[in-house]
Amino acid sequence: MKPSVGLIGLGLMGKPMGRNLLRAGFPLTVWNRTASRAEELVRAGATRAANPRDAAAHADVLITIVSDPPALEEVLFGENGALGGLRPGSALVDSSTVSPELARRVARSCGERGVEFLDAPVTGGTWGAEKGELVFMIGGPGETLERVKPVLGAMGRRFFHLGPHGAGQTIKLGMNLLLALQVDALAESLALVTSAGVPAERLIEVMQASMGRSPLLDVKAPLILHGEFPASFPLRLMLKDMRLALEMGRQHGVTLPTLSAAAATYAEVQEGSHDDPDFAAVARFWKKS
Repeated sequence: MKPSVGLIGLGLMGKPMGRNLLRAGFPLTVWNRTASRAEELVRAGATRAANPRDAAAHADVLITIVSDPPALEEVLFGENGALGGLRPGSALVDSSTVSPELARRVARSCGERGVEFLDAPVTGGTWGAEKGELVFMIGGPGETLERVKPVLGAMGRRFFHLGPHGAGQTIKLGMNLLLALQVDALAESLALVTSAGVPAERLIEVMQASMGRSPLLDVKAPLILHGEFPASFPLRLMLKDMRLALEMGRQHGVTLPTLSAAAATYAEVQEGSHDDPDFAAVARFWKKS
């Protein structure tokens, strides 16, 4: 029999991950703070949990994917938190993006309860979640990864075991630092060339000829060119990750001046946005200038 899976967090990433778990035949129990987001998965065969603790109590493998560190702390440590429901011998896989420090704290709490833990943030965007082609960045014991890999395999295609607890989150923050700077730099360069009277599309054409295909040019550039930003990776979450990376830099004595400047730009756009746009909406900064 396949292990029972609990899933907490049914946002842009969590809901398609849940669909893929159901398609793969895993018994699935789900919980989301906004209960209506569970309806689709419940109709498809998932069981609705009353609270995070209830979701954990039904799970051999519990997956959490929530928006930020406070949300993770609430679903794990809060009233009716999931840690109180996990059975000894079960496993918790956190695919949220949080600080390495919080990942290690969760690992210690799991260890005290005889529960295995992996920090396993993901990349691949909503399209990767929908296709079951996510990439997992994993910190924790290799034997735990081998145990839960059949579950992760329903949602992803590559699994990088990066080191002890916290290593997955460390790499995820480093990667998102690069993504944020790339999109910020693209938007800035497009603003420069268009201010000089050259169409933005010409810069993209030359970059594609020079650099080849890339998510930056194939996915984010069209959003900037059209000025439309449906969220695959919301700007508010990218800004959260940038701030987590800045805090990690402070902890390790690493100055991140480029990231600091970019974070100020993202923050200004976030404060002026009345929607919940993709992080490519950082391009709005130059529309206002």
